[in-house]
Amino acid sequence: MSLPPNFLDELRNRVSLTQVIGRSVVWDPRKSNQGKGDMWAPCPFHQEKTASFHVMDREGYYYCFGCHAKGDAISFLRETQNMSFMEAVAELAREAGMPMPEQDPQAAARAEKRTELTDVMEMAVQHFRLLLKTGAGSQARAYLAGRGLSEEAQARWDIGFAPEARQGLFTHLRDKGVSPEMIVATGLCAKPDDGGAPYDRFRDRIIFPIRDARGRCISLGGRAMAADARAKYLNGPESEIFHKGRALYNHGPARSASGKGAPLIVAEGYMDVIALSEAGFGATVAPLGTAITEDQLQLLWRIHPEPIVALDGDAAGLRAAMRLINVALPLLEAGKSLRFCLLPQGQDPDDLLKAQGASAMQALLDQAQPMVNLLWQRETEGKVFDSPERKATLERDLAKATAQIQDQGLRRLYEDALKDMRWQLYRGARPNAAAGGQGGKRRAAFRPGVAPPATPAPTTRLSPLASGGSDSVEEHLREAVILATLIATPAAITRFESAIERMDLASEDLANLSRAILTHAALPAHQLRATIQTDLGADALEKLHA
Repeated sequence: MSLPPNFLDELRNRVSLTQVIGRSVVWDPRKSNQGKGDMWAPCPFHQEKTASFHVMDREGYYYCFGCHAKGDAISFLRETQNMSFMEAVAELAREAGMPMPEQDPQAAARAEKRTELTDVMEMAVQHFRLLLKTGAGSQARAYLAGRGLSEEAQARWDIGFAPEARQGLFTHLRDKGVSPEMIVATGLCAKPDDGGAPYDRFRDRIIFPIRDARGRCISLGGRAMAADARAKYLNGPESEIFHKGRALYNHGPARSASGKGAPLIVAEGYMDVIALSEAGFGATVAPLGTAITEDQLQLLWRIHPEPIVALDGDAAGLRAAMRLINVALPLLEAGKSLRFCLLPQGQDPDDLLKAQGASAMQALLDQAQPMVNLLWQRETEGKVFDSPERKATLERDLAKATAQIQDQGLRRLYEDALKDMRWQLYRGARPNAAAGGQGGKRRAAFRPGVAPPATPAPTTRLSPLASGGSDSVEEHLREAVILATLIATPAAITRFESAIERMDLASEDLANLSRAILTHAALPAHQLRATIQTDLGADALEKLHA
């Protein structure tokens, strides 16, 4: 439905945002100024004790400094009450005493058809629920019982069973007065190419209803009972009410649970979601048989700023994680991130819960890794970086990956984190003694390119470096001078970063200094010195300069 110009502006002007939101929150009297319409409260979208949720009534806008939820009265109703856009508008219009505009006839017809389609889907859900309890569903019931799902759990999830019958559901719906065209439009049945009567799409399968965020059934998922079925899991086709890449299994309940403080978990399939939810992890969703899409990722971030992607501990699970990195990198920003929980080899969440219980699952979730770690693993696992060319390839590939991040501040932080990982990798991948010159020792490669003075100063002539001594003394002093120069002029660090990383330093003290310099290379000189003193203690710099 299209709305007349200025209708929404007039609606927002008439509605008090603090009144709309005030029904869902308790205002903090210490921070709020009711006279100015400047109100604060604990956020209704995430669990917190402090009042970080800010409502600016005169601007008609809210923002949470904790979870970054933001919007107006319409978005607030949509997020908290699972309303569609037009439902939220209609609710606010009633509150403001404004009549809703007449609906466009075509839009009204489309909305009515979508309602009819979801009604037909619900009829199918109830039909399959009954069939699960019959003799035909005995094998399916045994399978579900073996997976630890009680009858009460099956009822909670509206699980059903579709027998091996070509037109069982079609006939049932026709007897209820549903037209063949409507049945086919839902995706429940398909029409053969030869023009014959439609046939059931789901046969000999356990049925899982797929619902939208408001709880309306928009499609079905089916798990095959036969071991030799062409597809173990089958979803309904795209339709007017179902778009596979823009839906999540268990969307509505997961959003409610996440709003009460539960972490959002992304599992691989229906049974994982059900097992986790039944074990107390109610904020769990799953994509619908495909890799997570951009639309699904945005849906996840609307529920929680940092979903935890829990993947099966096998090669396929790891590949799925690596594919998701490519989708997520261009979309990352502050308040939109991912963490990854990789399960033990050969186990899915259901296996882990059965074997070790919810506490073991919680322990893994607590150890979930940030996405930068998975990116590093993807680019380095199984590879050896024992040559300049291989290292250059790694640096090129990492640069390509981080270049996809649009948020410049976040991109810089990714680059800093990967730089530190790279430095640690190179330190552990030193060449053997035969490749390092004198006794395998590699001399410092840092060369500022500044010509020495023609006549050495007296203090220089008397220094151990100029007056001679053992090779080890010369090497140590040379390295110390390089590090002291870098601390004094941090701008040089970026220019010579690769050479600094390759330095095989003479002592652990100098190695620690080099590591600190590279880690904090972006800081100005005075901050760099202060940070090094904090990390390593004041003695480290005193010893260096002595």
